[in-house]
Amino acid sequence: MRDMVTCFSEHAVKVSETTCSSYIPAATNHSISPAIQNAVVYLYKTTLILTQKQFLITVTWCRNQLGQGGLSMNFGNTDDPSNSFRLNTFSRLFRKKKGQKSFQTSDLSKIDLFWDLSSATYHTGPEPVDGYYILVNVDSQLALTLGDLAHEAATKRLKGPTPWPKTSVVSRREHYSGNTLYCTKVQFCEFGIQHDIVIRCSEDQDKIKQPVLYVSIDKRNVMKVRKLQWNFRGNQTVFIDGLLIDLMWDVHDWFFNSVSGFGVFMFKVRSGGESRLWLEEKLAQKDQDSVDFSLLLYASKNT
Repeated sequence: MRDMVTCFSEHAVKVSETTCSSYIPAATNHSISPAIQNAVVYLYKTTLILTQKQFLITVTWCRNQLGQGGLSMNFGNTDDPSNSFRLNTFSRLFRKKKGQKSFQTSDLSKIDLFWDLSSATYHTGPEPVDGYYILVNVDSQLALTLGDLAHEAATKRLKGPTPWPKTSVVSRREHYSGNTLYCTKVQFCEFGIQHDIVIRCSEDQDKIKQPVLYVSIDKRNVMKVRKLQWNFRGNQTVFIDGLLIDLMWDVHDWFFNSVSGFGVFMFKVRSGGESRLWLEEKLAQKDQDSVDFSLLLYASKNT
C-alpha cells in the first residue's frame, strides 16, 4: 500500500467540489453485474481491560471460484505460522462448524478460541452476515467478539462478570474479481451510519471512447476521472459524516499489467491536522491510542 501512496504528493490533496455543492446522480450500467467479492480482511486493535495490553488481530474471510475457503486469524503483528488459526467453513467434507481451540503465540500469549458457524448465513461474499459467533480470549481475557450471537455466547461460556474489551477496526480490505463494478458498504466512524460505495469504470460517451472512473457514495457522484489510462493514480478528499476522507486510487496495472494486475482504492479517515496518508506509519506509532479507519479495495479488471 505504501508503494501506491508514495506516488502522491501530500500537498496535492484537494476537497472535491461535488461534496460542497449539489451532487450529481451516479451513472449506472444495468448490463454489468457487480464484481464478486473473494475475500475480506479485517485488522482489529483491541485493548485488554484488566492489563491494558494492546493486541492486533487479523481476521480473513475468503472463498475462491470453486467455493473453497474459510476463516483465518492471525494474532500479533507478525506472519509467524504459530500465531495463526485456520478454519474451512465451506467444504462439506472437511469443515468444522463448531468448536474451540487453545494455543500459545510466539510472544507467549495464550489464545483461546470459541466458534459456532453451524447456523451462519451468507449472501454473495465469503463473510457470514448472521447466525454465528466467534470469541477470542487472550491470556484469559476477552479480546474480540464477532457475530450477532457473540454477546449471548460470551455470557454463557465465560463465568462471572466479563469486562468487555475496547476494540476498534483499524482497516478493512476487500478483494474483488469480475466486472469493473465494485459495490460495498462502510461505516467510517463508530457512531456513524453505513454508506453505500460504488466504484465503476466504463467508457466515456464521447467520439473518442476512453475509460472513465466513477466513485459514488449513497448514489451521489463524488469523483469522476477522465482519461483514466493517463490519470491512473491520484487522490482527492471528500466530506462524509463531518469527517475528512482521503480517497486514493491506483489502477496502473489495469492498463500496464493486465494479466495479473489489479486496481487499488483506499478510503481513509483523516484525523485533525494530519498531513500523512500512510496506514503503516500510523500503526508504527506505539503511543498512538487509536488509528483512524481505512477501507481498501483490491479490484481485478477482467472486462
